[in-house]
Parts: sequence; structure tokens; C-alpha cells
Amino acid sequence: MTTISASSDTQPLSLEQQLTQLETRFASDLAASPSTEALEALRVAYLGRSGELTLVRRAIGSLAPAEKPAAGKRINDCATKLEELLTQRLAAFEQAALMAELEQRIDVTFPGASPALGSLHPLRRTTDAITGYFERSGFAVLTGPEIETEYYNFDALNIPPDHPAREGFDSFYLDGGLVLRTHTSPMQIRAIEAHGTPIALVVPGRVYRRDSLDARHSFMFHQVEGLLVAPGVHLGHLKAALTGMCRALFGPEQRVRFRPSFFPFTEPSAEVDTTCPGCGGDGCSTCSGTGWIEIGGAGMVHPNVLREVGCSPEKYSGWAFGVGVERIAMVRHGIDDIRSFYENERDFLEQLA
Repeated sequence: MTTISASSDTQPLSLEQQLTQLETRFASDLAASPSTEALEALRVAYLGRSGELTLVRRAIGSLAPAEKPAAGKRINDCATKLEELLTQRLAAFEQAALMAELEQRIDVTFPGASPALGSLHPLRRTTDAITGYFERSGFAVLTGPEIETEYYNFDALNIPPDHPAREGFDSFYLDGGLVLRTHTSPMQIRAIEAHGTPIALVVPGRVYRRDSLDARHSFMFHQVEGLLVAPGVHLGHLKAALTGMCRALFGPEQRVRFRPSFFPFTEPSAEVDTTCPGCGGDGCSTCSGTGWIEIGGAGMVHPNVLREVGCSPEKYSGWAFGVGVERIAMVRHGIDDIRSFYENERDFLEQLA
């Protein structure tokens, strides 16, 4: 075979001789390599850009054209062989390291780590708890549009354009007589128009008011509306419903009280309090020492609202309530800043999962 030399200072050897010697030295060095780091150094020395096999490959240029294909194939075969030997040796090191780790540190009978699981947002869970209680009592759950007409948001609820109560809602007005709904109460009108009476429903959803964002207020928050209209409905039914809801949310010892208030769409109207879950009514920092937590407003549906949907106040009566989901969730979970629910902090959400 034609001889080639990797250096003019050495005795010329045939290509086959050079490759055979190279493979022999490589096998010896491979067997003596004590670590994966040594294997990497060996790979660079033999197969790297300036390695021994690369120097042999560069000498092909001195061969006659007819001899170059066979020489190239032989060198490629040698490179493949060396790479396979390296891979086998590296796999042996890795297997030995794994077995040593298993023997020294890992109890293979010990249960593995549980995978991370997602969960519902605490506001969604609170909403589901409220609506679920009323669903079990036969109430329908409806949703409605967040962009409302002034008619449904105000006029039909006994809040005409010149009524001072409109100012208290701090509304976001849009063009064309539209408004971002300030409460979920418009669905009282829409539901009775669509389904008639008697009717029993709850309406969860987002509402909007021009409040400054702080620890207790947000320009967007969540409510659940409740409505029952039927012959013979009275205030005692409302108190029973809200007491049952509070006991489902906070525990069996909850009590509910009504404080006189004013809402244009109910008469009589009341603010609704429940005994503080933190102290059971004895007084603590959560309830500012009063023993009570306010959860929303309620009352008997105003006769004007019934007349607006063609329902006779002489034949039908009804009650309605609206509770704040954030308010209830803050009390349930001991949260003192409403902004925590909207900041998507993973640690915060995982604590409440």
C-alpha cells in the first residue's frame, strides 16, 4: 500500500500501519482512563480538530487520486470504531455511577415525590361554594353580560336617571347608553323577562366600579346575586337562605343579622352580617372587635321592580341579595389584601390550593 506520513520527521509508514498503531494506542489509553473527564481528554487527543486521526486524515492529500477513496473509507471506519469504544466506556462509567448512587443514597422502596397539581383559583372555589349551596336547593345558576344598558343596570331596578343612588355606583360609562355593569342585579330583570315567575336563581359574575385599588377595594370584583320570586315569599325565607349559605361557607355555628339599610331595588333593605369565623363572635382583629363580618346587601324585591317586568306585587313577592366573593374569600382564608387574588403569585395560590 502507498505510504503516507503525518510528519516529515518520522519514518514513513503505510496508512494501514499508522491506523493499526493508532487503534492499539487508543485502546490502551482508553483502558487506563479513570474518569469521564479523562475520556473527554482522550477524545480530544485522538478525534479532536488537532487530534492524531485528524493529522492522518490531512495527509490523504499526498496520495494519488485513485487511492484517496479507499484511504478515506479506512480512516472513517477507524473514526467510527474509536467513537463506539468511547461511547461504550462512557456508558460503563455512567452505569457504575448510577449503581453507586442507588446503593448509597436511594431507597428504591421509598415513595416517589408527588407531581405538582393545578387547582381552581380561590375566588372560583368560593363562587362555586356559594352557587353550589343554592343549586342544591333548586336554584338555577345563570350568567349575564358584563356590558349592560343603562336600562337594565339602573332604570329597571328603580334607579331612574335623576336618582341620587346612581352617583354611589361610580360607574364606567360607555358610548351608546352602555355601562360596565356595577352589580349583578340586572340579571333579575333579564331572567324574569326570559323565564317568567315563579323563579329562583343565583348569578355569579364580575362587576366594575371606579374605585381606587387598595387593600380593600378594586375597580373590578366579583359578586353573586340571589333572587327568589314566588307567592308568599317573606323576609324569614331570606334570612334562612343566607344563614344556610353562611353555615355552608364558614361552619355550622354561624349566625346572620340584618342591619337596616337602603337600596333602590329592595324594600325593606338590609346590610347582611355573619358571625366572624375567626373568633366565633367574641371579637378579634379580623372583625375589628365587633364579632361580625359584613358580607353583602339584601332585602325584599321592591314592588316597582316587579311591576317593571309585568309581575303583580299583589300576587308575588320576592327577596334578593348580593354578596361580594372577594370579601367572603378574604374571611375564609385569612387574607388581608384583596390585591393578592389578582397578582398571580404562585406561592400564594399554592397555599390556598
